[in-house]
Amino acid sequence: MNPIRPLTRFGWIPAFAGMTFALSVAAQEPAPDKALAALFEREAQIGFAEHPERATVLGLHEFDGKLTDNSPAAVARRKAHVKEVIAELRKFDPAKLSTQDRISRDIALEAAELEARENAIYGDLPFGSEDSWLVASSMTGPQLGIGYIVNATRFETLADYENYLQRLQGFPAEIDKLIARMRVGMRTGWVPPRDAMGKVPGMFDVFAGDDVTATPLWKPFAQMPAEIAAADRERLTAQGRRLLSSGVHPAFARMKRFLVDEYIPACAKALGASSLPGGPAYYELRIRENTTLPLTAAQIHKIGLDEVARIRGEMDKVIASLGYKDRFDDFVKFQRTDPRFYFKTPEARLEAYRDIAKRADAELPRLFATLPRLPYGVRAMEAYEGDNSDHYSPGPLDGSRAGFFEANVLNLSTHPSGDMESTLLHEAVPGHHLQNSRALEIEGLPKFRRFGWYVAYGEGWALYAESLGYEMGFYKDPYQHFGALSNEMMRACRLVVDTGIHAMGWTRQQAIDYLASNTGFHPDYVASEVDRYIVIPGQALGYKIGELDIKRLRAKAKAELGDKFDVRRFHNAVLDDGALPLTVLDARIDEWIAKEKAKT
Repeated sequence: MNPIRPLTRFGWIPAFAGMTFALSVAAQEPAPDKALAALFEREAQIGFAEHPERATVLGLHEFDGKLTDNSPAAVARRKAHVKEVIAELRKFDPAKLSTQDRISRDIALEAAELEARENAIYGDLPFGSEDSWLVASSMTGPQLGIGYIVNATRFETLADYENYLQRLQGFPAEIDKLIARMRVGMRTGWVPPRDAMGKVPGMFDVFAGDDVTATPLWKPFAQMPAEIAAADRERLTAQGRRLLSSGVHPAFARMKRFLVDEYIPACAKALGASSLPGGPAYYELRIRENTTLPLTAAQIHKIGLDEVARIRGEMDKVIASLGYKDRFDDFVKFQRTDPRFYFKTPEARLEAYRDIAKRADAELPRLFATLPRLPYGVRAMEAYEGDNSDHYSPGPLDGSRAGFFEANVLNLSTHPSGDMESTLLHEAVPGHHLQNSRALEIEGLPKFRRFGWYVAYGEGWALYAESLGYEMGFYKDPYQHFGALSNEMMRACRLVVDTGIHAMGWTRQQAIDYLASNTGFHPDYVASEVDRYIVIPGQALGYKIGELDIKRLRAKAKAELGDKFDVRRFHNAVLDDGALPLTVLDARIDEWIAKEKAKT
């Protein structure tokens, strides 16, 4: 999973509501529109100023000393600006734009219009598409975000450290603004289900404790470059210790107390997003954002049930080949309890992942005509992240920092080795790292398309990348094959469980039982997954919907092109426009097929 929260408009852009495009290339392309390009660049800069942490992640350092203003006035300002952008984008006639300008204009306009729809649901409340009412959960919140930002920050010069101190100084005030936002949520019913919040206070413990050296926030002071003078190092370290001990850690402690004493007791009893003040329309919007297709909850539920049945058949074949015919539960119990499937040390698990990465790298030229230059590494997740899923952290726009696959080596007893091959392919190559890095390196596109993100596209591609493992020589070991199917089964089950919880009245235990009985994953892991679906409605839908669409496009291209079909060129056709809504991707692949047919 790519953990970056989708940014809106001209940052990471949200999915849009299934429109269609006429993307045929004119005989003579218009020149790039300078006014439209200027609008995109202006809005990118406004977005970075409003959310400076995003600029830091992308390697743009002029905002490194600043934080997002979480005040109600700032939220209202951002919401009002969306309407202004919509009016500006509508002035550009798509018929007079080049193909790429037309795509950029249309997806930016749809993104802004969708953002305005969500903002309208909240009315005058201090929530927005960019300023979520869900401030803290097992998947969101400052307890997760601040460490991620620190790991992405440049620490090379004295100015870098001064910027960091400035950011630390402003952090407590922003925490208090977030607590105030959560109080509004309590008064108005915009609160998450209580059943999914049990683990959240514990995620604050290390940040709220007395030891300021125990979190990633201290790491920059422990690893200062030698180029910084000794006197400056001493001064910066002393200031950092003071700001963390007297400001940042107490702020986390205040938020934890608020969660335990006030917020969680006031959280909702109902699980479904349809029971929030926005009603069923809110979940419908979540579906459109995360699938980029005009699908209903009932349609998605049925797709999920069909996929679960199909994948279960494949899993049963693997089990039968190992002598466990018709004994799914026995096989799962064997895998879960046999010590051969578990690592004794975090280092051993990391080394195994690195070996998989080396094997994957060697197979990429057979499947891609153009590969990104940005390297990636494999490292352990931070302990404060808890028992969350393995994930990917992307590199910056300028290529100055590698991407990283961050592996969960925190609870070895609940993570058997069977799914490691498919997990690495999903998170690193040919999955998230390859897709993200290729997009960052595409020249000629506006910034927002180079680092754009749609769940259905990004996670759909990563799940499709898992399926490429069969072509890359992976999954020959039957246990890894079963693990790959288990991972795919999890994504199919998500279609059933997410819609079940948020549109059909499923209970938390019902969802846990369904996942556990179909995937074979450890009950504790399954429970954390269900809590994820509860607090982020709709997000889990994008994986399988996106993968199925990319597989459909590949089959269509192969059928229409016959001997002319080149899988390497097909993969780059999918990747080389940056992240796209699925409807736009479909039209672009239709164009690519037509061009391939026209070649002699």
